[in-house]
Amino acid sequence: MSAMKNNADIHEEVESLREQLGVKDQRIQQLESLLKQARQQHFGTSSEKLSPDQQGLFDEGETDESIDEVLEAEAITVPAHTRQKKRRVSIPAELPREDIIYDLSDVEKVCPHDGTALKPMGEETHEQLDIVPAKINVIRHIRKKYACPCCKEYLVTASKPKQPIEKSIAAPGLLAYISVSKYCDALPLYRQVEIFKRIGIELDRSSLANWMVKCGHLVQPLINCIQDKLLEQNVLHMDETPVQVLNEPGKTAQSKSYMWVLSSAKTSNQPAVLFHYSPSRSGEIPKQQLAGYQGALMVDGYEGYQAVCTQQQLTRLGCWAHARRKFMDAKRQQPKGKVGKADQALALIQKLYAIEKTASDKTTAERYASRQSQSTLIIDKLKQWMDKTLANTPPKSDIGKAVSYLHNQWPRLIRYVDDGEYPIDNNRAENSIRPFVIGRKNWLFSNSQKGAVASANLYSLIETAKLNGIEPYAYLKKVFTELPNVETVEQVETLLPWRFNDVVA
Repeated sequence: MSAMKNNADIHEEVESLREQLGVKDQRIQQLESLLKQARQQHFGTSSEKLSPDQQGLFDEGETDESIDEVLEAEAITVPAHTRQKKRRVSIPAELPREDIIYDLSDVEKVCPHDGTALKPMGEETHEQLDIVPAKINVIRHIRKKYACPCCKEYLVTASKPKQPIEKSIAAPGLLAYISVSKYCDALPLYRQVEIFKRIGIELDRSSLANWMVKCGHLVQPLINCIQDKLLEQNVLHMDETPVQVLNEPGKTAQSKSYMWVLSSAKTSNQPAVLFHYSPSRSGEIPKQQLAGYQGALMVDGYEGYQAVCTQQQLTRLGCWAHARRKFMDAKRQQPKGKVGKADQALALIQKLYAIEKTASDKTTAERYASRQSQSTLIIDKLKQWMDKTLANTPPKSDIGKAVSYLHNQWPRLIRYVDDGEYPIDNNRAENSIRPFVIGRKNWLFSNSQKGAVASANLYSLIETAKLNGIEPYAYLKKVFTELPNVETVEQVETLLPWRFNDVVA
């Protein structure tokens, strides 16, 4: 009996150790997967494109005939290799020209063979691009004064337009230049101070920071107009990204705040982007930003958006780019050369995007028709694949997480086929927020809440101008010149980017 008990105890201990070892092996796989993802994000390409023949590569035995029919590889024609001549950079015709003329001397204008005077027969022209570094001008505002020579009691001074920052040395053009350099070209203010120093102008960073805060406050009426126009649209995109603000009440300097972005759809005739700073990522922020809105909202899987969708009965659209990204992460964990479940999902999603690409230049009604006749078939096949894969895939594996995300977001993901105006993904918002993310890598943080609000307002104007084909510097210079002198809402609306017809990029 003692020997049997010992054997039973040993067997139980072995089984326990095996379970512990299995748990540790699973944890090691998870950590290796996270390490591989981190290396990919840091060193690898961010492209999510698949190779043209990816759709036909399926070697797993579980792939059924119906899915094989959908994923049948299309014939690929490889054109013969031809060497194309590199296209020369063209110089825009509207740029001013400075002519430098080279002529022969009087002696050279005589034929050396018979002494006959040479006749002109055309010319050769070679154009070069040149650039003049930033040039500083000083604008002097001279206000004439007049007095009555008789009574000696009446004195009048000529008025001048209001300035963006009264009693400041900064003219609208300088403010526009600094704004575009920081919020469009991602040049931090301390680097701009050094650039100004090289051309002989001593400015300090605190002055530039104060100017940006005042400019952000100046354009608030224009920001309010853009928000009102956005809330009138049928489809909106929304996203958020962290930002660090050093001096916030009740928060440490290391804590996260957020920059939210609200963007019009690609089909909008009034394209606009609106940035909004908030100390939190709470679902109350979308409620505030979307108060009174009735339409469709395209967002990622963050549940903080659900409250406003439920409260205001908004149509919530899911982002296929996020779903695809999950499968791309899982695909990167596969052994090289092996085709797995991630490839099957990616091939089907790629077909959905191919349909969208074909219908991109069609009308809303035509796009709806193509989605109903083509996309729904692919979605049905993907649903079959998802249900089958979900049942036999470890939920904590990379492919399991991707399939779970697809399953959880499914009702939102398939809503886009219900209307030709609905987008398939949230790339519009992600592309709009990207300049802010790039800038954040350079300037790292905002010093104060006022600075963060100003940044949000100026990013909004610059990105909206770019969407409307307007050169940002020219637009901001006009806004900073005219906005201080407007008195009505109608006058403010004339400065909206889609009504700005003077300067087109």
